[in-house]
Amino acid sequence: MKEKPELRTLEQSSQYTGPWPLRQLLTRVLWEICWALFCSWTPKPFNPWRLFWLRLFGVKIDRSAFVHQRVRISIPWNLTLGHRACLGSRVNVYNLGKVEVAARATVAQETYLCAGTHDFSQPHLPLVIGKITIGENVFIGARAFVMPGVTIGRDSIIGACSVVTKDMPEGMICHGHPCKPIKPRGPADD
Repeated sequence: MKEKPELRTLEQSSQYTGPWPLRQLLTRVLWEICWALFCSWTPKPFNPWRLFWLRLFGVKIDRSAFVHQRVRISIPWNLTLGHRACLGSRVNVYNLGKVEVAARATVAQETYLCAGTHDFSQPHLPLVIGKITIGENVFIGARAFVMPGVTIGRDSIIGACSVVTKDMPEGMICHGHPCKPIKPRGPADD
């Protein structure tokens, strides 16, 4: 696995104000409106149409990916999808920081990718962001929760309902709260 990305604290004057400039806030509102009007109601075969809107709002997509119509993406320009990456039904990509889903990785239904948290040691609770990196051929089970700054190594499986608070190694089956590597992932025909 690569070296763990750093968490970064954003400047904000109080816990009641965000660190985002007005232009970005307005673009995010426009994004939410466009997704609701043009994508959230579309059937699965309309995936190319959804990818068109995602690209229009800055998602970096390598050739093709699958994004379910019920996915929620907070900041599209902070998302990168590898070829044949998949975001399942009701996946929540809370990507205040960058989120990268590599080629052939699957994020199953209702998973929460959370690239933002707060610094609780400061009274005004500033926003802390960290890149989430999901490696090639990873499978993340339903309702898993992935914290900011986490890297999941290629070819790993994260069990359903796991809470991933730290990096997971390549080629392992991992699960739990907190998520831990359990055993190596075997060949597909086992």
